[in-house]
Amino acid sequence: MSVLTKKFTTKYDTAPFSQIKNDDFLPAFQEAIADAKKEIDEIVNNPEEPTFENTIEAMAFSGATLDRISNIFFNLHSAETNDELQKIAQEVSPLLSEFGNDIRLNADLFKKVKAVYDNKNNLSLTAEQATLLDKQYKSFSRNGANLSEDKKSKLREIDKELSRLSLEFGENVLSETHAFQLHITDEKDLSGLPEGTIEAARELAQNQEKEGWVFTLDYPSYVPFVTYAGNRELRKKMAVAFGSKGFQKNEYDNQEIVLQIAKLRYERAKLLGYASHAHFVLEERMAESPEKVTTFLNDLLAKARPAAEKEFKQLTNFAKELDGIEQLEKWDGAYYSEKLKQQLFNLDDEKLKPYFKLENVLEGAFTVAGRLYGLTFVEINDIEKYHADVRTYEVKDVAGNLVSIFYADFFPRKGKRNGAWMTSFKSQYVLGGINERPHVSIVCNFTKPTETKPSLLTFNEVTTLFHEFGHALHGMLADTVYPSLSGTSVYWDFVELPSQIFENWCYEPEALALFARHYQTGEVIPTEYIQKIKESASFQEGIATMRQLSFGLLDMGWHGQDPTFIKDVKEFENEQFASTKLYPDVKENAMSTAFSHIFQGGYSSGYYSYKWAEVLDADAFEYFKEQGIFSPEVATKFKENVLSKGGTEHPMILYKRFRGNEPKPDALLKRAGLL
Repeated sequence: MSVLTKKFTTKYDTAPFSQIKNDDFLPAFQEAIADAKKEIDEIVNNPEEPTFENTIEAMAFSGATLDRISNIFFNLHSAETNDELQKIAQEVSPLLSEFGNDIRLNADLFKKVKAVYDNKNNLSLTAEQATLLDKQYKSFSRNGANLSEDKKSKLREIDKELSRLSLEFGENVLSETHAFQLHITDEKDLSGLPEGTIEAARELAQNQEKEGWVFTLDYPSYVPFVTYAGNRELRKKMAVAFGSKGFQKNEYDNQEIVLQIAKLRYERAKLLGYASHAHFVLEERMAESPEKVTTFLNDLLAKARPAAEKEFKQLTNFAKELDGIEQLEKWDGAYYSEKLKQQLFNLDDEKLKPYFKLENVLEGAFTVAGRLYGLTFVEINDIEKYHADVRTYEVKDVAGNLVSIFYADFFPRKGKRNGAWMTSFKSQYVLGGINERPHVSIVCNFTKPTETKPSLLTFNEVTTLFHEFGHALHGMLADTVYPSLSGTSVYWDFVELPSQIFENWCYEPEALALFARHYQTGEVIPTEYIQKIKESASFQEGIATMRQLSFGLLDMGWHGQDPTFIKDVKEFENEQFASTKLYPDVKENAMSTAFSHIFQGGYSSGYYSYKWAEVLDADAFEYFKEQGIFSPEVATKFKENVLSKGGTEHPMILYKRFRGNEPKPDALLKRAGLL
């Protein structure tokens, strides 16, 4: 029996990372799948009449060990992977998708679920129970339970293949990210780069026993390079490398994989009776249909385009005046935007970073959460970590009860994918009268402290930390009965509301005064800087909006129609980007081949939800601003109707209960300066 399948004997039932070996995973998965199958068999073979309790509720609590192992494994696979784990993932993913299908295509189990579902009007269910029943029923009907046997086995093949392809896609992107390095030996090529970026690049070179400086495609290295490096050719080199991930006709090429994934998703949707993958996905979203999403994106596009074109013209003229640049290219965008922003607002990241020491910003997120929701965070060192960089905290409420365990993992390293995300090692649920508390984690890629400097964040990284922490609060404050409806288990176009609303506090003087202090002098960030942060918040918002909309439209292009006519990834992309294009195309680059959100993560047919949630978050924060940004009344309403409720009711019902009405886009357009 593996350590993974036994009950953990650790404090708070946390994952015993030091006792887990890579070799433990495959047998643990096999054992947990077998146990979960037994639990399902018991439900199926129960001779009593199917009831909510013996069927729906029994299913909701089955497979708990399997879920726990999956959480631990896939979190390590994202944050601390190696060749061995990647190999195991290739073996485990088909087993899991097969197991999922064994349940969803189990005719006898479906018969029992359907019997309860057909009788639902005679059961006095709570709102949460009614939602669970509806979701259980749909998890069958939307996944082939009503199909004939031959179509069911076709569906199984497709799912197995999709799970394999999306893993391969992600591993190719990771390999391409690591395959490229820019090695600089001439000091004049560092012109314009911030001191901290140069220092980090020198340390990286030293670690590799090289002279000079090494820059990589990891965000903390890549973003400052293309934003500040004065050498245009080197910016181009970095940007082209970044944009050609998975698009180089080598062993890591993702073009064929992208085409296959899109076609298989379409084939799957048709098999289930839907017009496209997007029709299938959006049936279970606030947005409901691809037509509604496309209208939503195009309406925003119509409002953003005039602003974007005006901003782009201003940027083009600025680059021409400053450096005689005739044609603004993609590798010029961040560089001249930053220069223009400095000229207009006299504010740059280097001025702000000393006020945003990582530890202080994290403490700031804790303080804001404390003021709003009565939480306290205490760092503890008596629970295990999967890497020395990870920090662990006890989260408690005003009465001193444990709310959650919180893991924070902030720095890039080999084996950790780019970007930032929130995840959990253990869900919240109530069983046998005990409210099991969640173990929540956020993972980011910020600049590591160096010998001379702590980790200082750009303002963009400050909002990233608050964003992921907003997701974490959604997980921590969960208070539902069933694990599958807990925390962030909500519609995808609702899941970004808690994360995006939390970013708003980063722009408020009252909140910034709590944590934005100079790391050397302790001086609070000057009021003029705060004013400039607020003023510059909508700087080039038109261009940024166009960019987000272009990703959403590309996603709908891949998934909202029959993709079998698409023969060439690049050509297809250019068609999709036509309405949002500002910069000239870069022939060596493609977006889709590294668009992990939609080809590896869960965002296929869902990328629009960032913008959708922005409408929600601007509208919701407007309410806080009307009553005071630390208003206990509004915070309580948000906690009780949104954060704690998870996916127990339809999001629009929860939102209206909090806000009193449906969200309107006006607050967003006003905030973005697009009105």
